[in-house]
Amino acid sequence: MDYGESSYRRFLSGDKEGLADVMRIYRDGLTLYLTSLVCNISIAEELMEETFVKLYVNKPKFKGKSSFKTWLYSIARFTAVDYIRKHSAVLQTSLEEAKFTVNDDNLEGDIIKNEEKRVLHKAIRKLKPEYEQALYLTYFEDFSNRETANIMKKTEKQVRDLLYNARKNLKAELLKEGFVYEKL
Repeated sequence: MDYGESSYRRFLSGDKEGLADVMRIYRDGLTLYLTSLVCNISIAEELMEETFVKLYVNKPKFKGKSSFKTWLYSIARFTAVDYIRKHSAVLQTSLEEAKFTVNDDNLEGDIIKNEEKRVLHKAIRKLKPEYEQALYLTYFEDFSNRETANIMKKTEKQVRDLLYNARKNLKAELLKEGFVYEKL
């Protein structure tokens, strides 16, 4: 499955619905990724929209040197870096303020899962930005180390080292909170 590549190619050929498909697929993931960069969900939403505006206006060619998703996230990263350079005072809004949906079928289980997510996100937010970014791209967006390296403009070894140190620091942060996350 190409996860948006064919939709983007349709858009480049003149089908405006192609870009709408790409937006539907990547809107939420890009917003969360951008939040890890700018620490503000409202700004991240604006940057996500700006990323899609860049696609609409500039119509950059996807050359296939990476996956479409990696290419798109790289554009979003550059958009965020440009924003950060232009705005020195970025407001801090943590992911814990984001609302989680609750399934009525298993309310107690959902509440426990949401609390675990809140604690995990809070601990991740305390890590160095590079650690946060590497963890998010690898574990929340399922990018490979190579794709993560491409997006972050690092080598694969640097990403492996970042992930090792990030997991170690995240585990320490979670222990401080009195919480042991089993997937570390």
